[in-house]
Parts: sequence; structure tokens; C-alpha cells
Amino acid sequence: MIVALIIACEIGFWALLAAGLAFRYLLRMPRTGLALLLCEPVLEVVLLVVTAWDLKNGAEPDWTHGLAALYIGYTVGHGHRTVTWLDGHAAHRLDGRPLVRPPRHGLARARHETKVWLGTVVAAAVATALLQLAIWYVGDPGRVTSLESWRATAWRAAGIHGLITLTYWLWPKKQPPGGTGTAQDAGTDREKAVR
Repeated sequence: MIVALIIACEIGFWALLAAGLAFRYLLRMPRTGLALLLCEPVLEVVLLVVTAWDLKNGAEPDWTHGLAALYIGYTVGHGHRTVTWLDGHAAHRLDGRPLVRPPRHGLARARHETKVWLGTVVAAAVATALLQLAIWYVGDPGRVTSLESWRATAWRAAGIHGLITLTYWLWPKKQPPGGTGTAQDAGTDREKAVR
């Protein structure tokens, strides 16, 4: 049941996102679009309540409960950034606004990647807190080993992401000669390469 709810929440996330952007840019109803986008967190609250209810009714804590905690953590850590990124692309495609891209070179790129990694750290912290609450809620050390392993999984993912982020600091990508490192320069460089 939990896995089906996670899938439903993911489908709901994208459906609300598409509807919100459609109302904002296609139907020119920005307030309605914003209201739909603000409904996104309700999905995670529903998942959290159902997961707690499942455990309260005596369900054996297993990988589905751990996955639910990681899903909620990911949404808290990266959901806003994902919505902002997609909103920028929708504004560019549907409203003619300039597309804002993250930096591509040097220390600016390293700082950007560090902010993304901090979202992963927040995700791991939220997942850990939810898993710990579930462990205390169940109250039986023999039944919660799968939940404990999910805590390690969350921090393993954050550690791997941190190592990848560190590479942007240690080996920053150089700007092309004569370029400013913007997305427009990348397009110009591709055009020059074709010629």
C-alpha cells in the first residue's frame, strides 16, 4: 500500500506541477497556478500520515516505510528547487522570458553544486528524523532493523553527492577562451564548432 501511495504522490506532484504551470502561463491565471503549486506539500503530508497510520495498525516496518521517509526527505530538500527550475523553463518557453541557467564554469559552478548538495543533506536529515520517529513509535528494536538501514542509505547518498560536489571545487571546469561562461557562450561555441 505504501509503495502505491508513493507512486500516487509522485504522479500527483507532476500533475499539480503541470496544472499549476498551465494556469500560470497558458491560461494567464497566475494566482490559480500559484495555488496549485502550493498544494504540492499536501501530498507529502498525506504520505506521512498514511505511513504513520500503517505502522500504528501493526504493519511490520519494512523497506516501504523507509522509502516513504526518503521520498519525503527528497521533496523537502529538492522540491522547491525542482519547481523553480521547471517554472523558469515554462516562463521561457510559454512567456518568452529569458532562460536563467546555472553557472557552467569555475567557482560559480562549484558554489551552485554545493547548494544542490546542501539540499541532499537536508533530505537526508529529514529522512533520518522521520525514520527515528518511526523507530521510537514502533518501540521494538527487533522490528526496526530495516528502518535503521534506510538511515544509512540516506547518508550514503549524501556522502556520494558530497564527493561529486567536491570535484567541482578541486577541478573546476575552465571557461572557453573568450567566453564569459554563460549559456549564450555555450551556444556560440557550438555554432563556431559547426562552422
